[in-house]
Amino acid sequence: METDARLLEAVAAREGDLVALTQALIRIPTLNPPGRNYREICELLAGRLEGKGFTVELVRAHGAPADSDRYPRWNLVARRTGGRPGDCVHFNSHHDVVETGHGWTVDPFGGELRDGRVYGRGACDMKGGLAASVIAAEAFLDTHPDFAGAIEISATADEESGGYGGVAYLAERGWFDPARVQHVIIPEPLNKDRICLGHRGVWWAEIETHGRIAHGSMPFLGDCAVRHMGAVLAEMEDTLFPLLATKRTAMPVVPEGARQSTLNINAIHGGEREQEADYTGLPAPCVPDRCRITIDRRYLIEEDPAEVKAEVTALMERVRARRPGFSYEIRELFEVQPTMTDRDAPVVTTVAAAIERVLARQADYVVSPGTYDQKHIDRIGRLKNCIAYGPGILDLAHQPDEWVGVQDMVDSAKVMALTLAELLAPVQGRS
Repeated sequence: METDARLLEAVAAREGDLVALTQALIRIPTLNPPGRNYREICELLAGRLEGKGFTVELVRAHGAPADSDRYPRWNLVARRTGGRPGDCVHFNSHHDVVETGHGWTVDPFGGELRDGRVYGRGACDMKGGLAASVIAAEAFLDTHPDFAGAIEISATADEESGGYGGVAYLAERGWFDPARVQHVIIPEPLNKDRICLGHRGVWWAEIETHGRIAHGSMPFLGDCAVRHMGAVLAEMEDTLFPLLATKRTAMPVVPEGARQSTLNINAIHGGEREQEADYTGLPAPCVPDRCRITIDRRYLIEEDPAEVKAEVTALMERVRARRPGFSYEIRELFEVQPTMTDRDAPVVTTVAAAIERVLARQADYVVSPGTYDQKHIDRIGRLKNCIAYGPGILDLAHQPDEWVGVQDMVDSAKVMALTLAELLAPVQGRS
């Protein structure tokens, strides 16, 4: 189609702009925690999108977890309305990034361009995807000025820490109501030929074992909570981990290892607190009276969340039956149910057709091993027509020397632009 050819050429012509925008976004260190520079990145995008005719709103998530006057949770929502009624296509990207960690050979916030790659924290997760969605929208607007419906672009806070200061806050206030938004694409880095339909479920909990403090020279007068926790960990190894390995899903989760239920022990703390780094003394000789672990249980769409929790409670009860004086507490921290969009949903079929046009191969359908902001759009916004699609390799996220390929961004932007044309352009303009 002639109009589609012009649209693809318009995207390709913006390659340099796409790289520059990605670099500019990376160079704003939106570290979470604690939540730095959120307003700065929103204002950068606001200035650009207002110049393209978007109406822009900056929304602070007052009262959301982690929101404070020092680290306010700022979000951007930009909307461009066409000349006549139609659907709204919304591109949602989170602007926060995780800590850099060690092992970098480039400046984590330099946005270095080298050998067709842009490097930096957030390059693939997901500032490259955010930039690609902006470029796709701008190319579409220049080639289809008479479009119907509306385009929205959002840059939201705190996805890396649950999304409660970002998409969840917006969804609770109607921003993702199906009456105003009909199609959502989240440009997470799942590879440019993949459509991510959803994600596994997650349950985080804190387990604490109790003991009694005593002098370390007379441990028989106390009760060691760390030893109690050791029995819990042994029971997990003997019974829970083997059980989880038998639970498999029909969901197309990637990588293959994530097609089973999993549990990770995020942290363990027991006894005396660690001293400051400059402390040179010895620890106190005490029997620890508390030990605590944090668990991260990822579960499948076929599993009942109540059963997931009951398995842990049953494990603790088995340990209690064998150990005199054993007591414990389980505190729930976080829970998200699995979600998966139907393959025949409009946004899925449209993006799949665009992938085939751009890449000359059929789309692959996957499910993410970890959650992302689709959970809030689905569960709070009640909007099912939502997917993740964007440039980048998921395995690079949160790693040293994170990067995103320039050609991958260009190709993904082309897919996004063709999706806009299919959903919003007049029929006569696509002949």
